[in-house]
Amino acid sequence: MIFLTTLPLFWIMISASRGGHWGAWMPSSISAFEGTCVSIPCRFDFPDELRPAVVHGVWYFNSPYPKNYPPVVFKSRTQVVHESFQGRSRLLGDLGLRNCTLLLSSLSPELGGKYYFRGDLGGYNQYTFSEHSVLDIINTPNIVVPPEVVAGSEVEVSCMVPDNCPELRPELSWLGHEGLGEPTVLGRLREDEGTWVQVSLLHFVPTREANGHRLGCQASFPNTTLQFEGYASLDVKYPPVIVEMNASVEAIEGSHVSLLCGADSNPLPLLTWMRDGTVLREAVAESLFLDLEEVTAAEDGVYACLAENAYGQDNGTVELSVMYAPRKPMVNGTMVAVEGETVSILCSTQSNPDPILTIFKEKQILATVIYESELQLELPAVTPEDDGEYWCVAENQYGQRATTFNLSVEFAPMILLESHCAAARDTVQCLCVVKSNPEPSVAFELPSRNVTVNETEREFVYSERSGLLLTSILTLRGQTQAPPRVICTAHNLYGTKSLELPFQGAHRLMWAKIGPVGAVVAFAILIAIVCYITQTRRKKNVTESPSFSAGDNPPVLFSSDFRISGAPEKYESERRLGSERRLLGLRGEPPELDLSYSHSDLGKRPTKDSYTLTEELAEYAEIRVK
Repeated sequence: MIFLTTLPLFWIMISASRGGHWGAWMPSSISAFEGTCVSIPCRFDFPDELRPAVVHGVWYFNSPYPKNYPPVVFKSRTQVVHESFQGRSRLLGDLGLRNCTLLLSSLSPELGGKYYFRGDLGGYNQYTFSEHSVLDIINTPNIVVPPEVVAGSEVEVSCMVPDNCPELRPELSWLGHEGLGEPTVLGRLREDEGTWVQVSLLHFVPTREANGHRLGCQASFPNTTLQFEGYASLDVKYPPVIVEMNASVEAIEGSHVSLLCGADSNPLPLLTWMRDGTVLREAVAESLFLDLEEVTAAEDGVYACLAENAYGQDNGTVELSVMYAPRKPMVNGTMVAVEGETVSILCSTQSNPDPILTIFKEKQILATVIYESELQLELPAVTPEDDGEYWCVAENQYGQRATTFNLSVEFAPMILLESHCAAARDTVQCLCVVKSNPEPSVAFELPSRNVTVNETEREFVYSERSGLLLTSILTLRGQTQAPPRVICTAHNLYGTKSLELPFQGAHRLMWAKIGPVGAVVAFAILIAIVCYITQTRRKKNVTESPSFSAGDNPPVLFSSDFRISGAPEKYESERRLGSERRLLGLRGEPPELDLSYSHSDLGKRPTKDSYTLTEELAEYAEIRVK
């Protein structure tokens, strides 16, 4: 707003031109509301030596040159004017006093334009001044808003309307100012070029909510129906405030996630998505999406949105929780322990949410925790039974993972009770079952023979390991005498254990040596004895003699050393050979794990190398039959 002094500039100019030069002054521009009037102030001067008796003047519209026949607005000599100005123009000033002020009434838009004044002093003393005034016909008040309105800082908004019509005076009022402040009317003010304006001021402290508010000013003229309104939208500058953002987000691993950040500010903010100080995306916008394709557990965390402009900044965060099945559990701890030591094993995993962790062995639960990422298993004073395979299983609603681990318990050898010796025909097999860790060395001792056989002598000993059990089998062939004493000894770095192996199934040894053929011969002899007794009884009944006669056959006695009279010499030589071969002999053969005598052995003919009582009985039976 411009406050004017009481001494108009044009009077200074007129005073300076008193020296006798042609010159004029009028406002370069002037405005008025349509339907009202306007007074265009005008002053002119001419040389003093002319001294005219009468001074006349002419106002032209849009052209200063009469030869162009411009429309005449006013002419003091004839009062003849252009039809557009008939009844609308008159001279307010006194030309004799060098005042050429013009009044135009009933303004309409077509009257807007340039107005020129021509002085007519008579004869050739006529002069058209180059100075002119441009008339603007308006329909709205002028609302002046400061170039920058910042929220929280007081501002002054003014409403200015022209007041150049002496017949009609405007009155101003504010529209839509409720909640902003009360207006102040300054009244009528004069501008630098001699025109007048009516001014009303409005002071208030804007808020961000006032941005875009439509503020109006109304100019009305009393006793008329003329009303003119003008509006201006407030452009309130304010710092960003984040108004839209995701709450905490849960997403399943592998899914698509879209994070939204929206801010309210003027001007638009620079929105930036960041994570751990790294810029992920930024743009100048009201809102900004951050799209995460196939999220992984590594993208779990806190995401920050920063909004900033020239007037301030704001930020917000959102936590993204990626839900996923447990990872393969990790097992840390002692995997090898000596019997009696304390073992501590830690099983850990990662998952979201935290899993149920369970450690079990052979389907037996040993330890479990709920919604924990670690599980500690304590085994005080471990025993060989603690040796073996363990499972650590982690599970939540999104899946299950498991890890196996082995605990190796080292201990001194133990010879199990199923260790024993057994016979089958002419073979004796000794079974020694040892449980130990680490694997022991096993040896078989025959004290009566002063012989020790270890597992390295694979011709006589067969060994097989399964887990913690070592099974060693000693095989003795050609055993015709009583089974020897066998002592099994097992040794590792934690100790030594010995056990004399018991002999199982000793009553079967005789039948094992006789074999199936011997059984047939024995059965034939039994039949012969029955027949003999029957015949003897019959003779007794006939002769009535209480005693046997000298010619009767004597009772037959069977023994293993019985010599058959009258047998061929070949049988005698073969019998001697068989007796020699019945001496102790060690022969390496594949192990026979079933050491008991079975009926499946019937029908198997003994070899010549194992000539025994069975063959002798068979030979005797053959002679008796003959």
